[in-house]
Amino acid sequence: MTDSKTEQRSYKKTLNLPKTSFAMKANLVQREPEFQKRWAHIDLYQRLRTAQHPAGPFVFHDGPPYANGAIHLGHLLNKVLKDLVVRTRTMAGFDVPYVPGWDCHGLPIEHKVMRDLGDKAKDMNAMQIRRRCHTDAEKFVKLQAKQMQRLGTLADYDNPYLTMDSSYEAATLEVFADLVAKGFVHRALKPVHWSIANRTALADAELEYEDRQDTSIYVDFEAADPAAVYDAFALAGDDRPDQTPCFMIWTTTPWTLPANLAIAVQSHFDYDLVRLDGNITIVASRLVDHIVDLVDGAKLQRLATTTGDKLLGLTYRHPFIDRTSPVVDADYVTLEDGTGLVHTAPGHGADDFNTGHRCGLDIYCPVKDDGTFDDTAPDWLTGLDVWTANDKVVDHLRESGHLYHAHTFTHSYPHDWRSKTPTIFRATEQWFVAVDQPAGDTNQTLRDRALHVTADDVNFVPQWGRNRMRGMLESRPDWCISRQRAWGLPIPAFFNEAGAPLLTGASVRAIADQLRAYGSDHWFTTEPRDLLADYEPAADPDAPDWAASVLADAAAPLTKCLDIFDVWFESGSSWNAVMRQRGLARPDDAPAHSDLYLEGSDQHRGWFQLSLLPSLGVTGKSPFATVLTHGFMVDKDGRKMSKSSGNALQVEDLLKEFGADVCRWWVATLNTDNDIKVDHDFFALAGEEYRKVRNTIRFLLSNLSDFDPDTDPYNFTDADAASVDAWALGALNDLITTVTSAYDAYQYRQATEALFNFCNDTLSATYLAAVKDRLYCDKPDSPRRRRTQTAMHHVADALIRLIAPVLVHTADEAWLSLNATDLKDQSTCVHEQTFPASIDVPVHNAWPAVVAAR
Repeated sequence: MTDSKTEQRSYKKTLNLPKTSFAMKANLVQREPEFQKRWAHIDLYQRLRTAQHPAGPFVFHDGPPYANGAIHLGHLLNKVLKDLVVRTRTMAGFDVPYVPGWDCHGLPIEHKVMRDLGDKAKDMNAMQIRRRCHTDAEKFVKLQAKQMQRLGTLADYDNPYLTMDSSYEAATLEVFADLVAKGFVHRALKPVHWSIANRTALADAELEYEDRQDTSIYVDFEAADPAAVYDAFALAGDDRPDQTPCFMIWTTTPWTLPANLAIAVQSHFDYDLVRLDGNITIVASRLVDHIVDLVDGAKLQRLATTTGDKLLGLTYRHPFIDRTSPVVDADYVTLEDGTGLVHTAPGHGADDFNTGHRCGLDIYCPVKDDGTFDDTAPDWLTGLDVWTANDKVVDHLRESGHLYHAHTFTHSYPHDWRSKTPTIFRATEQWFVAVDQPAGDTNQTLRDRALHVTADDVNFVPQWGRNRMRGMLESRPDWCISRQRAWGLPIPAFFNEAGAPLLTGASVRAIADQLRAYGSDHWFTTEPRDLLADYEPAADPDAPDWAASVLADAAAPLTKCLDIFDVWFESGSSWNAVMRQRGLARPDDAPAHSDLYLEGSDQHRGWFQLSLLPSLGVTGKSPFATVLTHGFMVDKDGRKMSKSSGNALQVEDLLKEFGADVCRWWVATLNTDNDIKVDHDFFALAGEEYRKVRNTIRFLLSNLSDFDPDTDPYNFTDADAASVDAWALGALNDLITTVTSAYDAYQYRQATEALFNFCNDTLSATYLAAVKDRLYCDKPDSPRRRRTQTAMHHVADALIRLIAPVLVHTADEAWLSLNATDLKDQSTCVHEQTFPASIDVPVHNAWPAVVAAR
């Protein structure tokens, strides 16, 4: 008898057993850094730039993340999606230079630095704080760049763009100079969203809306001329009550009542004069019943009705300030809630401001930058903050008998996105980019231009982004671009002794030249006349009359503006500071500077919109041809993810546990059109899918160890059309079409679903199961086995290329194994390949019926 082990060994020698260097266990956490070093060593990014690009350029611009803290799940999603664009477009034959950027200025960094300094900050000047901020931003740029590269992303990390670099700052000022020269920039006293916590103005894009409890009050303002009111209601003689009538207003911000300067009505509404619990008051006719229902047992008597136009010009006395004010007309007065009479404080609201400006009212704001009342307010309010004043005002109105009703309610209210504290509307002197001022070469408004291009010229993915962005453009106010902080790019304006500004296109360009050479710190350390040394007011037709004489007189007072730019203006100028300045933008005759911008859906009112407006103002064209947006990360229960709530997953932990390729596969399988649910188990599932794809590739590679694609390929003929190998190649052709089309349309979920199903069903469950015996048992060079190996080589080659944009490390490892080489081989890399072409192979038309029958 023969020994069983000996017999086993002898049979083993008769089989064509699989053999490959492509391991079953990926060891991604250990192996991925090795491939990243390989790409750095061969300078993969620059090699791709010097390669042939038959499809031409694809201009893709990176929106800058903020340089504070480590990357989070939002960065993981955003940066992987962007990398999918870069790699899929590159493998489609395009040249895709991609410059990563960082937003380095602004309040969040300064706030953190000030918090870390504590009491020391009080004794530090602006330059000392700026140097600390610069160091802080620099540190996190380096950290985030390292983490982004650990994700396997491909970009020009050796030459990123930073908004605090002098060349970027100068290019931003050049955008500003053109906007100034074309008449889009103005300075005005207007109410703006004000952060009390950080003592600075905020733009719409810096607001978050959170639920807040406030007090809603209904207040009677006594008429200054009762007879005129009764005349308006056509009441005469005995029909006139022997009582002073009132105007009932409604407000949810009692603290703004000290600044009340008018009551607004709608001229075509009907208004009733009613006796309500003993008081005579005026309310909109359609709201009378609602107001009565507010107070249990309230008694009502309707006395007369008139229209709003009869109330215009009537006057009333303020309930606790010695002031008489008018009743005015306003088309924003509605009958949805309140009383139909709107409390108007021009210093505390956008509509109020417009009404005040139209009616010649003062833009009065008694609230200081710290949120407390100044000494123009009543003594009992002076020094109080607005939130404390809310209760004080209500109590005072109740004691004086002017309060009809008060109740607390919950509503969505704007908060400072960084301090998470409620904002207020406060009138201050600020710089604005006007959206409704006809200006520039075409004498069109920025709003009109933006609405035109977003309707006709820009593609939105997903499509609903078009209406969302257009809705925000339709309702947006003028863009407040000034901030009252130290860490940022200065607004290069100067003021004479009377406070008149010097700000022209030429003066801004002169400062841009200085900052290009010396950086924005130069503004804070240099005297005004030295900054303007190269500016010639005599050669500037827009220079104010006083500029030449003041600049010539060293004793004449001249001061610098202390405001800095809104960081959105800086990042919104990147189409010029990066794409045009580096020669990457589309040609001047192209309809847009870039082919694609990709960010979260919040950027419809942020970076997308605030890049669009200056680009249209300066160049007349959009910065982007396509806008692609993704949703936000929420936990599996739909709650927003944050460190404070304890439901956030850390990217660093996910990379240590699963590796970058699994994380990338997870991102590519998502439906990113809306918010994205995240849970640790979802990454575990992505890991299982990854292993299935990897093991399928491994089976292909291991059965090609004795196959030389140069000498062993089988030539398919019509006689092979009925073979399972021909069917597999036909299925591969379908896969190539499906995946490349999905990549082209940014439908990465569709691509990965097709790839997984091909590996799991078409290959593992069907084709590979059918050919396993012949691979193991046929003569090594038999025609049938070589035919199968030829098909498998085509499949492996194509599959590795198709997964390369997603599984960047795994695909390169598999590519090296397929080409019988290793990490040291600098001559080949999967990321330098293009997507596979269809295989020319005859496939019998009976195969669809066979597959269906199976």
